[in-house]
Order: sequence, then structure tokens, then C-alpha cells
Amino acid sequence: MYYLNLFLDKFLAFIPMVIAVTFVLFAIWFVQYYLNKRYAGISGNRFRIQMVLLILSFIGLLVVILTLPVSETTIGQLLSLLGILLSAAIALSATTFVGNIMAGFMLRAIKNFKAGDFIRVKEHFGRVTERGLLHLEIQTEDRDLTTLPNLLLVTNPVKVIRSSGTLVTAEVSLGYDIPKSKIEDALIKAAKDCELEDPFVLILNLGDFSVTYRLCGLLTDIKHLISKQSKLKSKMLESLHQSGIEIVSPTFMNQRPISPDKPVIPKMESTVPSRQSEEPNAESIVFDKAEEAESLEKMRERQSRMVEQMREIESQLKDELDDSEILKVKSKIERYKKGIENLDMQILEFEKREKE
Repeated sequence: MYYLNLFLDKFLAFIPMVIAVTFVLFAIWFVQYYLNKRYAGISGNRFRIQMVLLILSFIGLLVVILTLPVSETTIGQLLSLLGILLSAAIALSATTFVGNIMAGFMLRAIKNFKAGDFIRVKEHFGRVTERGLLHLEIQTEDRDLTTLPNLLLVTNPVKVIRSSGTLVTAEVSLGYDIPKSKIEDALIKAAKDCELEDPFVLILNLGDFSVTYRLCGLLTDIKHLISKQSKLKSKMLESLHQSGIEIVSPTFMNQRPISPDKPVIPKMESTVPSRQSEEPNAESIVFDKAEEAESLEKMRERQSRMVEQMREIESQLKDELDDSEILKVKSKIERYKKGIENLDMQILEFEKREKE
């Protein structure tokens, strides 16, 4: 009987801890499920869920320690040990795990870029597809996905292409025997044919045998940055040849075994639609995930705005209104609910495609 009572006492002592562990696990699961379903329209949802779960797990660990069937002295020692471990983790992992978390906070506070933006960090260039607690994911010009640690972004300059537009540039080296005005006219024409705004020409270098020119033009639709860079060089080639300007160095001109009076300009083709114009847009293939990430974030922002507007309209029902005004308010609320439900379905479809 003595051993049975001892066993029951020990068992009953562990019941609060078991309840606490069960409650903590259920709370973490429920909060994750609730945030994914209820607040899917909030921009940066994944980052926020990770932060909430991290804080909740830490609080849950403290609750479990406080419910252990041990003396208060032992609990105090365990809490002190936990504090020491956390301090050691911060000290030892400041440049890796914890450092990336702190860098993630910093990037969120700065808000210098978002999903769908073009960024360049050192030799990495692409469009942002995902922002996490520890890393940033970009889609490169090869359509591949590259993961960059947050520390890399806060310890190196990050070039963000402005959504309002950026300069598209291309360089070419031409001989001293060609008038500068003639070259500038041909290059400006190429930029206008490429539908760039406010084009201008810079002289970068006066070399021993040639002059280096840079053509610049403003591109307002940055989603077509890659294709415009290629198209600008193509238009420069066509415009210079149409103006009778050779794109060859004097060294090449002196070594070729042909008459020096014969220009190196290809024969003009008939006005047949270019094969390249019939091909699909390069950006739609290269940055497909980045496009989806940008569209998904915009849909979430739009849904969040609709939820706020619907709550403002619902608050009007608290005022004293007549029957006709109440019906109008309720009809507006129903329209907002349908719009929010449609966006919910679109967001779920995007998320399913992203997981596949």
C-alpha cells in the first residue's frame, strides 16, 4: 500500500507538467493553423507566422519548466541555466543563426524592397520571390532560385531597381574617323525605336584606337528589363548599320584581306516580321515564380484593404439608420464578403501551385 501511494503521489505530481506540455503543443498547432487560414491576406505572412511561433515556443518552454514537479530552488536553477544557454547561443551564433534573425528584423524595418522587385547583391541579380526569417530567395536570369542569407544583405550594398523606372544602358566602341554627331543621332534613334524615354549618349573613354559610347534610356516598365536590354543592343546594331557606320576596330580593318573601301555592313533584309517578336516574353519565362510572388502579395494587400473597409462599413450598423440605409449597408457588406472569398480562392490556388 505504501508503494501504491508513493506511485500515485509521483503520478499526480507530473500531471500539471503533462497538461502544460499538451496545452503548449496544442496552442502552437492552433495558432499556426489560425494564422494560415484567418490572416492569409496579410503581406509577409510567412515571416510573421515564424516569429509568432518562435515567441510562443519560448513562452511554452518557460511554462513547462515552471510546472515541473521539483522544488522552487531547482526551478530557479533551470531558469538560470536556460538564460545562460540563450546568452551562449546569442554569443556563439551571432554571425549565423541569431545573426540572420536580427538581419531579418533589420530588413523588415528598412522595407527597401518587396516581393517581385529586382535586386542586385554582389554578383547575385534577380527578382525577389520570398522573404523568410533567415533568408531571402530570388529568381535569377537563368530562372533558377537562389537563397541568400539575411546577413549577406545587411553587410553588403543592395541595389534595388525602382518600380518607377530605371536606366537601360549599352556600350559600343567606334573609330575616331566617324563624326560624334552622326553617332549620337544613330544611337538616339535606336533608343527611341526601343521605346525608351529621354535617351542620351555619354562618352566613357577616349582610347588609343576608338571612342567608347554609352547609350542610356529610361525604362518605366521594369518587368521587361531583360528583354529591353537585349532589344536595345539589337536596335543599336541596326541603326548604326543603317547610318553607314562600321562597328569594327581599326586593328580589324587593317588586317582583313578585302578592299578598304568595302564597308563591313550586312545586307539589309526585307521587311519581314522578326522571329523574335513572335517568341514569348522572356520575363514571363525567366521570372515566373517572382511574378507569382508579386501577384500573390498584391492580392493579399488588396484582401487586407477590403477587410478593413468592410469593418468600417459594419461599424455603420451601430449608428441609428432607417431600414433603407440598413439594407444598403448590408448589401455593401455582402459584396465585400464575396470579393474577399474570391481572393481567398485565388490565393489558395497560387499557394498550391507554389508547393507543386
